[in-house]
Amino acid sequence: MTREDFLPIAPSIPTRPGIYKYFNADDIIIYVGKAKHLRKRVSSYFNKQHQYYKTERLVSEISRIEFTIVDSEQDALLLENALIKQYQPRYNMMLKDDRSYPHIVIKNEPFPRIFLTRRIIKDGSEYFGPYTSVDQVRSLLELIRQTLPIRSCKLNLTEKSIAKGKFKECLEYHIGNCKAPCVAFQSRNEYAWHVNQVRDILKGRLGEIIKYYKQEMLDHAKNLAFEKAELVKKKIEYLSNYQSHSIIVNTKIDNIDVCSLVSNNDYAFVNYMVIVQGSIIQTHSVKIEKKLDEQDDEIVTHALLQLREKFKSSSNEIVTSVPIYLSDEIKITIPKSGDKKSY
Repeated sequence: MTREDFLPIAPSIPTRPGIYKYFNADDIIIYVGKAKHLRKRVSSYFNKQHQYYKTERLVSEISRIEFTIVDSEQDALLLENALIKQYQPRYNMMLKDDRSYPHIVIKNEPFPRIFLTRRIIKDGSEYFGPYTSVDQVRSLLELIRQTLPIRSCKLNLTEKSIAKGKFKECLEYHIGNCKAPCVAFQSRNEYAWHVNQVRDILKGRLGEIIKYYKQEMLDHAKNLAFEKAELVKKKIEYLSNYQSHSIIVNTKIDNIDVCSLVSNNDYAFVNYMVIVQGSIIQTHSVKIEKKLDEQDDEIVTHALLQLREKFKSSSNEIVTSVPIYLSDEIKITIPKSGDKKSY
């Protein structure tokens, strides 16, 4: 589409927030974009000389334009992201990652097993991840094994099978790693409490479980149960040691995402971190091929939308060096100094 072709339709373009779709001569979507002011944004493609050949080529391939009006900039951002994932237009940036990352699963069963998996099955189980390192997963599972009595067996522990006395306590029970729910030595409610502690660990919230164990250790000591107190002390040391290896700055800095960017003319490299209670619980880097003359804020916004979804981030603050907008509920921090600047 030339500038002369575009000028007659320009007055009909809405002036409200929304998304625009460019179609080629074969009626295939080749680009999806968002705008606070649709007419100004779309007109910019035809009213100026573009620095990059790829953008000029996109404009030359446009045969038809469609618009969708939305209520806000945030709605436009979310709709754009959904359409890009759905249609994968050739001129839009894409975060392509075909690797199968490991997860930690809490199985949907009476006494949930907790283990590493690369398969996500929609059976009501709870999945944490994805993790970019198998070593990180193994460290977390070892931390859980050392500090919480979660079963490692594959027995089908139903109320009927336990009541029938099908099972017998194993070595894990005798060495203190399991409380033998298989022979009804542990109730479902007690086991569920420990599973909740696992959830806190996987979310990076070690403070509460350490606090609980410190009180338990004191209670044992008051009752002169020194052997039990010593066992709990070892759990505290294990948790504290793990925490100290992952702390980056300050435990008072809680539940934030950090995103940094390095880019050149052809590629952008985005590094993403999830930080909870001063500890990095997720980190991931992606390489993005630039399709047009994308600006840094566009790249970071596009990457964050997908990475936050991928890693199930619920943080309401993002630390980055690039001014961006995601929603009214999410605070964007561009630090000038202090702990957050060190990221």
